[in-house]
Amino acid sequence: MDDQWQYQIRIDLGDLAEAARRDSHSAAVKPLADVLSVHHATIKCQFDAFSGYVAEAELNGTDSYPLYEWTNATIADPEKRLKYLRSFTVYVEGNQVYSKETADILEAALLPLVGQLIVRLSKYDSNPANNPQPPAGLRK
Repeated sequence: MDDQWQYQIRIDLGDLAEAARRDSHSAAVKPLADVLSVHHATIKCQFDAFSGYVAEAELNGTDSYPLYEWTNATIADPEKRLKYLRSFTVYVEGNQVYSKETADILEAALLPLVGQLIVRLSKYDSNPANNPQPPAGLRK
């Protein structure tokens, strides 16, 4: 049953990623910003989100952050670092997951930008069976 899960849209921006990280309303990504604005959405670089999680865990004590080891290892890996510097999560009204209906509408609105500003667009659900889990050695 689809309505038991929440959804998330992620986009990869390729060469425009750094401009979007600095200012998600910059002229370079204005068409994207315009679409996001209509849907009360914003983007956050996944690398920045991961870095923020690691910094928060280190400030508050890593024992309360079950994904700390995995996230820290991810951002330290040069290949993964490059991948996540170009990848953005779309937040809707401040939420990183939302209803399937919202995700479908947002996906449809962003699809015309694929191949122009957006290199790749993906929709994920919150079902753990469909999402990678941290390797056993990096879980608490």
